[in-house]
Amino acid sequence: MEQSSAHERLRAARSWFGARNVYLDTATHGLTPGPALRALEKHTREVAEGGFSPAEADAGVERARASYARLTGVTPDRVALGTHTAQFTGTVAASLPEGAEVLVAEREFSSTVHPFSTREGLRVREVPLERLPEEVGPSTALVAVSAAQSSDGALAPLDDLVAACSDRDTRLLVDTTQSAGWLPLDDDRFDYVVCSAYKWLLGTRGSAFLSGTAEALAALRPRAANWYAGAEPWGSLYGAALEQGSDAGRLDLAPVWPAWVALERSLDLIEEVGVAAIHEHDTALADRFRAELGLEGAGSAIVSVPVREGTAARLAEAGVKASVRNGRLRLSFHLYNTEDDVDRLSEALAGSL
Repeated sequence: MEQSSAHERLRAARSWFGARNVYLDTATHGLTPGPALRALEKHTREVAEGGFSPAEADAGVERARASYARLTGVTPDRVALGTHTAQFTGTVAASLPEGAEVLVAEREFSSTVHPFSTREGLRVREVPLERLPEEVGPSTALVAVSAAQSSDGALAPLDDLVAACSDRDTRLLVDTTQSAGWLPLDDDRFDYVVCSAYKWLLGTRGSAFLSGTAEALAALRPRAANWYAGAEPWGSLYGAALEQGSDAGRLDLAPVWPAWVALERSLDLIEEVGVAAIHEHDTALADRFRAELGLEGAGSAIVSVPVREGTAARLAEAGVKASVRNGRLRLSFHLYNTEDDVDRLSEALAGSL
């Protein structure tokens, strides 16, 4: 019964989207679901006609915070709101002591690495993804890694990393931008989690999250203290004195309201379908495509394959949207994709692999 219900929810979810092509590029940007699009259009009209009230938008922003907390296994008081992950990664970088070592994976995504590599006084060491747990040493203050790698979808060895960091009293930062929404994770295990919501969570660009343990969050200081991070935001608009909140909200950045208006509805839909069901669906499609290439399943919604030059352009002409990353064709499968999409992809790729 539960399995049947999951399939029904997935089928119903496809009616929320209106892609004009075989869209296999969620790792670049997710599709906007119909309810989110309608909410965004309504918001834009209200702004254009003078009917928008910023204070009244707060309730929707808080609902989005609570929805994200439920999806990731933390409590809302441990979730901060921002616009881009690099803002929050930079906040973590600023909290580290002079001379601290930060361990990262080779070819890690820029926003997960550069806030550390550009801060004077930190030592950033790159190692192969699979070797991260064994490379955690006594001088390692922090490990920063994406749960799913942007370039090829490879999954980080998070269980081993949690154990290794615990043994060394090292903090662990996990970027879930390429995994939140399809990969079930218990974020409560990680010291810090950063996530941009415009990919697999189906938001628009301009919404991001930081969560973490209470102890780890307490070590952070706001790098862009602002009125929205006040204990009473609408009472913190003027003057030098700012009474900060006592939880993760003290790290909030003022919201890009259109992004949060849309994201609230998108998160509702992710919750309705369920991350476990989405994970099973997405990885089954990705592994089906891998099997057609004679490759073993990888359990990731992202597939990266070498192709001839110009393949992405030829796919676009055939009505298939994908992207090229790290010199390889990157394909990403999400809840709006079907087995027919895999078949069309294979047909369009004939002779290009």
